[in-house]
Amino acid sequence: MSPMPLNDLPWWRWRANVRSALHMLSDPAFHQSCWAAGVPGYGDVTDAVYRLVEDTWLDNWSAEKYVGTVFRDSQEATLVDVAVLRVLRILHQVGPDAPFSAYLQHHGWPEAVRAAREAHVRLATADGEDPDAPPVSLDQLAASLHAV
Repeated sequence: MSPMPLNDLPWWRWRANVRSALHMLSDPAFHQSCWAAGVPGYGDVTDAVYRLVEDTWLDNWSAEKYVGTVFRDSQEATLVDVAVLRVLRILHQVGPDAPFSAYLQHHGWPEAVRAAREAHVRLATADGEDPDAPPVSLDQLAASLHAV
Protein backbone atom coordinates (compact mmCIF):
# COMPACT_ATOMS: atom_id res chain seq x y z
CA MET A 1 0.00 0.00 0.00
CA SER A 2 1.45 3.33 -0.95
CA PRO A 3 1.20 6.18 1.55
CA MET A 4 -2.17 7.88 1.55
CA PRO A 5 -2.24 11.45 0.23
CA LEU A 6 -1.75 13.74 3.21
CA ASN A 7 -3.78 16.58 1.73
CA ASP A 8 -6.76 14.43 0.86
CA LEU A 9 -8.37 13.41 4.15
CA PRO A 10 -7.28 14.70 7.56
CA TRP A 11 -7.32 11.31 9.28
CA TRP A 12 -5.66 9.33 6.49
CA ARG A 13 -3.85 7.07 8.98
CA TRP A 14 -7.20 5.87 10.34
CA ARG A 15 -8.35 5.31 6.77
CA ALA A 16 -5.21 3.29 6.05
CA ASN A 17 -5.93 1.00 9.02
CA VAL A 18 -9.57 0.55 8.03
CA ARG A 19 -8.55 -0.15 4.44
CA SER A 20 -5.93 -2.67 5.51
CA ALA A 21 -8.47 -4.53 7.63
CA LEU A 22 -11.15 -4.51 4.93
CA HIS A 23 -8.60 -5.65 2.37
CA MET A 24 -7.54 -8.66 4.44
CA LEU A 25 -11.10 -9.52 5.41
CA SER A 26 -12.28 -9.31 1.80
CA ASP A 27 -9.75 -11.57 0.10
CA PRO A 28 -10.47 -15.36 0.18
CA ALA A 29 -7.15 -16.17 -1.53
CA PHE A 30 -5.35 -14.22 1.20
CA HIS A 31 -7.38 -16.09 3.84
CA GLN A 32 -6.04 -19.41 2.56
CA SER A 33 -2.48 -18.37 1.76
CA CYS A 34 -1.84 -16.32 4.91
CA TRP A 35 -4.38 -16.66 7.72
CA ALA A 36 -5.24 -20.36 7.31
CA ALA A 37 -1.59 -21.17 6.63
CA GLY A 38 -0.43 -19.19 9.68
CA VAL A 39 2.00 -17.01 7.71
CA PRO A 40 3.60 -14.49 10.08
CA GLY A 41 3.41 -10.78 9.45
CA TYR A 42 -0.30 -10.47 8.63
CA GLY A 43 -1.96 -10.91 12.00
CA ASP A 44 -5.27 -12.74 12.17
CA VAL A 45 -8.98 -11.95 12.04
CA THR A 46 -8.91 -10.38 15.49
CA ASP A 47 -6.02 -8.13 14.47
CA ALA A 48 -7.93 -7.05 11.37
CA VAL A 49 -11.05 -6.27 13.40
CA TYR A 50 -8.93 -4.30 15.86
CA ARG A 51 -7.54 -2.16 13.00
CA LEU A 52 -11.07 -1.71 11.69
CA VAL A 53 -12.47 -0.31 14.94
CA GLU A 54 -9.42 0.70 17.02
CA ASP A 55 -9.32 4.46 16.41
CA THR A 56 -12.69 4.91 14.76
CA TRP A 57 -14.89 3.18 17.31
CA LEU A 58 -16.92 1.82 14.41
CA ASP A 59 -18.09 -0.86 16.82
CA ASN A 60 -19.97 1.89 18.70
CA TRP A 61 -21.12 4.34 16.07
CA SER A 62 -21.63 4.82 12.37
CA ALA A 63 -18.90 5.53 9.86
CA GLU A 64 -21.12 8.42 8.75
CA LYS A 65 -19.61 10.35 11.68
CA TYR A 66 -16.29 10.32 9.79
CA VAL A 67 -17.40 11.53 6.37
CA GLY A 68 -14.90 14.19 5.39
CA THR A 69 -12.22 13.01 7.80
CA VAL A 70 -11.81 9.26 7.20
CA PHE A 71 -14.37 8.56 4.49
CA ARG A 72 -15.03 10.64 1.41
CA ASP A 73 -18.79 10.28 1.24
CA SER A 74 -21.87 8.61 2.66
CA GLN A 75 -21.61 5.71 0.23
CA GLU A 76 -18.17 4.77 1.57
CA ALA A 77 -19.49 5.11 5.12
CA THR A 78 -22.52 2.93 4.43
CA LEU A 79 -20.42 0.16 2.87
CA VAL A 80 -17.99 0.25 5.80
CA ASP A 81 -20.84 0.11 8.33
CA VAL A 82 -22.30 -2.99 6.67
CA ALA A 83 -18.92 -4.73 6.64
CA VAL A 84 -18.15 -3.83 10.26
CA LEU A 85 -21.51 -5.10 11.52
CA ARG A 86 -21.22 -8.40 9.66
CA VAL A 87 -17.65 -9.06 10.78
CA LEU A 88 -18.31 -8.06 14.40
CA ARG A 89 -21.38 -10.31 14.59
CA ILE A 90 -19.23 -13.28 13.59
CA LEU A 91 -16.38 -12.30 15.91
CA HIS A 92 -18.80 -12.16 18.85
CA GLN A 93 -20.38 -15.49 17.94
CA VAL A 94 -17.17 -17.37 17.19
CA GLY A 95 -14.93 -15.61 19.69
CA PRO A 96 -11.75 -13.57 19.21
CA ASP A 97 -9.44 -16.48 20.05
CA ALA A 98 -11.04 -19.02 17.74
CA PRO A 99 -8.92 -20.66 15.03
CA PHE A 100 -9.37 -19.19 11.58
CA SER A 101 -11.22 -22.33 10.46
CA ALA A 102 -14.08 -21.40 12.82
CA TYR A 103 -14.57 -18.14 10.93
CA LEU A 104 -14.49 -19.92 7.58
CA GLN A 105 -17.10 -22.39 8.78
CA HIS A 106 -19.47 -19.73 10.12
CA HIS A 107 -22.61 -19.49 7.99
CA GLY A 108 -22.28 -15.69 7.78
CA TRP A 109 -18.62 -15.61 6.71
CA PRO A 110 -19.23 -15.45 2.94
CA GLU A 111 -21.57 -12.49 3.39
CA ALA A 112 -19.07 -10.73 5.66
CA VAL A 113 -16.34 -11.28 3.08
CA ARG A 114 -18.61 -9.89 0.33
CA ALA A 115 -19.46 -6.80 2.40
CA ALA A 116 -15.78 -6.22 3.22
CA ARG A 117 -14.94 -6.61 -0.49
CA GLU A 118 -17.53 -4.02 -1.54
CA ALA A 119 -16.19 -1.52 1.00
CA HIS A 120 -12.56 -2.31 0.16
CA VAL A 121 -13.09 -1.85 -3.59
CA ARG A 122 -14.86 1.46 -3.08
CA LEU A 123 -12.14 2.87 -0.79
CA ALA A 124 -9.18 1.54 -2.79
CA THR A 125 -10.61 2.84 -6.06
CA ALA A 126 -11.28 6.24 -4.51
CA ASP A 127 -7.65 6.30 -3.36
CA GLY A 128 -6.43 5.48 -6.87
CA GLU A 129 -5.14 2.05 -5.88
CA ASP A 130 -5.69 -1.39 -7.37
CA PRO A 131 -8.28 -3.20 -5.21
CA ASP A 132 -7.05 -6.55 -6.56
CA ALA A 133 -3.46 -6.14 -5.38
CA PRO A 134 -2.64 -8.53 -2.52
CA PRO A 135 -2.84 -7.15 1.03
CA VAL A 136 0.40 -5.75 2.42
CA SER A 137 2.01 -7.05 5.60
CA LEU A 138 1.51 -5.28 8.89
CA ASP A 139 5.15 -4.12 8.74
CA GLN A 140 4.53 -2.51 5.35
CA LEU A 141 1.36 -0.87 6.70
CA ALA A 142 3.27 0.48 9.71
CA ALA A 143 6.02 1.85 7.45
CA SER A 144 3.46 3.65 5.27
CA LEU A 145 1.82 5.15 8.36
CA HIS A 146 5.10 6.52 9.65
CA ALA A 147 6.64 7.57 6.33
CA VAL A 148 5.72 11.19 6.89
